Amino acid sequence: MIRRLAASLLGLCLVLSLVGCAAPSRAPFDPAAQAGHWSGRMSVRVEATAGQGPQAFSSTFELQGGPAQGQLYFYTPLGSTAAAISWTPEQAQLQSGSQTQSFNNMAELIDRVLGTPVPVAALFAWLAGDHLSLDGWQVDQSQFDSGKITARRISPAPSAEIRVVLEP
Repeated sequence: MIRRLAASLLGLCLVLSLVGCAAPSRAPFDPAAQAGHWSGRMSVRVEATAGQGPQAFSSTFELQGGPAQGQLYFYTPLGSTAAAISWTPEQAQLQSGSQTQSFNNMAELIDRVLGTPVPVAALFAWLAGDHLSLDGWQVDQSQFDSGKITARRISPAPSAEIRVVLEP
């Protein structure tokens, strides 16, 4: 009986590993279809500062809206909501689990959570395919047609990196 159970579990693990390795073909990325709504995978890394250790996270996300008003959802690997951010010109809120934190604006929320500012308006421009130049940031949109964007802040310290892979 134990052998049969072990064999069944081994078979299930093998099937799941094969399914996990299968990569569906990716449809071409269409930036025009994204207007005001983006989803995909995002990773953010911020180097350590004197008052805070390094910050890093990676998650699937869904983003709706624009720099002035919108919603951003981060999901766990199992698909449940890990965190939700909503913002208007008057305030921003971060909800994670049963906790809700309020901030004066989106810039303050990002600065508190990551320990460094991120240019929200520029990020939306980069997501839309605009080649917006910003002092202190290097943006790689060379793979934008595949839905990939990388933005690195080189100054001021701490350095930061945002990587986005958009779904078609």
